[in-house]
Amino acid sequence: MFIATKNISIGNETFILTNQRAAFWQKEKALILSDLHIGKTAHFRKNGIALPNHIMKSDLERLSALIEYFQPEKFVVVGDLLHAGDNSDVDEFCTWKNQYPDIQFYLIEGNHDRISETLEKKLCFHHKSEWLEIDDITFIHDFDASRSGFQITGHIHPGIVLNSAVKNIRLPCFALSSNQLLLPAFSEFTGLDTKNLPKKSAFFVFTDAEIYEIS
Repeated sequence: MFIATKNISIGNETFILTNQRAAFWQKEKALILSDLHIGKTAHFRKNGIALPNHIMKSDLERLSALIEYFQPEKFVVVGDLLHAGDNSDVDEFCTWKNQYPDIQFYLIEGNHDRISETLEKKLCFHHKSEWLEIDDITFIHDFDASRSGFQITGHIHPGIVLNSAVKNIRLPCFALSSNQLLLPAFSEFTGLDTKNLPKKSAFFVFTDAEIYEIS
């Protein structure tokens, strides 16, 4: 796995975007991502749709590589950590997470994060809330137009369509505007929304090999 990076500035802060669907905030030593949807494949299998479990394993392998690369002190999930409550995939995630006991685990709750008290204890969060503010930057799952200041969000699973003479290519991206950084879905087992993107944004499109800006 190759990690390509692109530095951006939000206010006076430096964030590093990656082609592996996550960002890193240097000052806070925080690895930031959204929409893991842990348990989605197990949910499909439970409902009679045969999906291989290597999909989630691949996501966790990428996450381990990012942790090794950045050496974060915080792990911030901006919503939809889970997909459908507790299931066997959640057990596997907890086993994976236990490898990193020194990293603080923050969850900003998303619309899929239906977490019982028992499940919350199992996941061992250091912080769980509907939103989190650090140095005037608000982490929230879906953009809230009633809030002032800069927001880092997820939820939309943003993507861009690149037109070519041969065929149109759909790629995931980050979207950066004056008041928002929209994160791509971390899980590769998600669709892409190419229509409901923030207006007046710069888009950082990525492949397995590179990340580049489209204005």
